Amino acid sequence: MPLRIGYVREHFSSPLLQFAEADGGKTFTLVECPSGTGQLIGRLEKDEIDVAIALTDPLISGIAKGSKAYKLVGSYVTTPLNWAVIAGKDSQYNSISDLKDTTIGISRYGSGSQTMAYVMALQQGWPTSELQFKVNNDIRGLIDSVNDGTTSAFMWEWFTTKPFVDAGECRFIGSVPTPWPSWLIAAHPTRAPAEALKPFLEALSGYVRAFDAPEQRAAADVTFIKDKFGYPEADIQAWLKTVGYPPNCAEIPRQVILDTLDVLQKAGFVQSPEGGFDVAQFVDANIARIV
Repeated sequence: MPLRIGYVREHFSSPLLQFAEADGGKTFTLVECPSGTGQLIGRLEKDEIDVAIALTDPLISGIAKGSKAYKLVGSYVTTPLNWAVIAGKDSQYNSISDLKDTTIGISRYGSGSQTMAYVMALQQGWPTSELQFKVNNDIRGLIDSVNDGTTSAFMWEWFTTKPFVDAGECRFIGSVPTPWPSWLIAAHPTRAPAEALKPFLEALSGYVRAFDAPEQRAAADVTFIKDKFGYPEADIQAWLKTVGYPPNCAEIPRQVILDTLDVLQKAGFVQSPEGGFDVAQFVDANIARIV
């Protein structure tokens, strides 16, 4: 039975989409999760997907908080994600500092849009225990909420949001890059067996390496993203300058897990157990190698 791979249909997914086109559904099928990582984790828990390509911080915080629905099995993007901070087109909020003691829009609890609000608060020196959130599901709901005043702002990936800003539907008022590489791969411990997952990660690594090659970045990558997502060439080229992919998707740097946990603990989003976290508990050692 083909693996069910949950993903977010954004420009980051380009190598995965190229792999899926070549595979033709023989070894895996794609399950789109437009609401992001919170939705991906929920679908892992509900037996709707077997594997998730998702954001680093919610995946790690989920395991830190006791989730048994998945383990980390690989890496997907090695560079930080630039989270835009977005306010309504006519709202009173013009900078991150204006957002203290207001209600922030998020897609779901446990999502990247929530964990990064904690990181933003940590950087601003706000008490994270006082953060207030409203769940708005997806980018459409989040934009509507900042424009009707039920939230002050929300956080979403910069280039994914830029078309809405260019159209005058909302405004950028700041940005917060992640203090960690942005995308990891997680899988259910029994529904994604090693004999299916290892070949998937090996083949994905080949597509990632091809996409990451300088000659591909110069032309073919731009054309692919433009055709798939309709972004302007200048935006695609600007994004490509900021993104890096791993040579081997089946390796996870130990420091990524430790550094992410450290920031999330300081932000008050996760609490360390007595004796600290054990990195080995986060990773399926039958699939991935900790480096």
